[in-house]
Amino acid sequence: MVIKTEKLTKYYGKTRGIEDLSLEVKEGEIFGFLGPNGAGKTTTIKLLTGFLQPTSGSAEIFGLNVQNEQDIVEIKKEIGLVPGDVRLFNKMKGIELINYIGKMRPGKEELRDSLIKRLDFNPNIKIKAYSKGNKQKLAVILAMMHKPKLLIMDEPTSGLDPLMQQEIYKILREFKQKGHTVFISSHFLPEVDRVCDRVGIVRSGHLVSIETIEGLRSKTVRHLDVQFEQEINPQEFQVLPEVIEVNKLNNHWRITAQGEVDTLIKKVAQYKIKDLIFNQASLEDFFMDFYKKD
Repeated sequence: MVIKTEKLTKYYGKTRGIEDLSLEVKEGEIFGFLGPNGAGKTTTIKLLTGFLQPTSGSAEIFGLNVQNEQDIVEIKKEIGLVPGDVRLFNKMKGIELINYIGKMRPGKEELRDSLIKRLDFNPNIKIKAYSKGNKQKLAVILAMMHKPKLLIMDEPTSGLDPLMQQEIYKILREFKQKGHTVFISSHFLPEVDRVCDRVGIVRSGHLVSIETIEGLRSKTVRHLDVQFEQEINPQEFQVLPEVIEVNKLNNHWRITAQGEVDTLIKKVAQYKIKDLIFNQASLEDFFMDFYKKD
């Protein structure tokens, strides 16, 4: 296992960060760590990378103890990190920081130049003048350019436009194909759906489930907002196995479904339609349905 934790727990005084986290991440997979803001994702990453010491429990990377001072030095040689809060040396130019970090991990200039080109990044500007998106690109370049065995990313596409997000996903898939491992923390459900093999779902500081992407998709909630040309009987849709509920909203119907939607789409196609939008439900909707309590 590349990452292994056992009952990993962190409290900030009386405030919970993460509690009793036990998970394993396999070599060569992209593992998503999914949960809403405040669930404990960033705390977990700081524990894995040695920036925080746990209250209790343990964590290993490459079989080495992240709490051991000598081990964490060896671990950091083989990992790349994109933190959730990117902080860089504002007085330097992008290329100056890239070269500075490159001296510590030399010999990967080809990958560095490829990342700069693919991310459409201008390295010849002072970092303080970069937008949030360009700072995020620089953080990704710095994390990946030495070909780390393990890449840890906290909200990796934050601040990036959709086209650049797609390029990041493509790079991560290529990274995986070469045998590297990726651990992604995200609160964005479609992001982990696009790139991950498995997903650990965390809520209120606790790991509540580990799912394959196929399993996650079977539980994903989506909203179909449709405006019909004629009146419909909502019960015709309510009886479909994938439909959770049907509601009238102003001039359209909202049909909420979970899992496969083939039957629903075929049923909708029997009517004349003025307008139709198929939205993925928010992460909050996902948790409300997937983990609702009695």
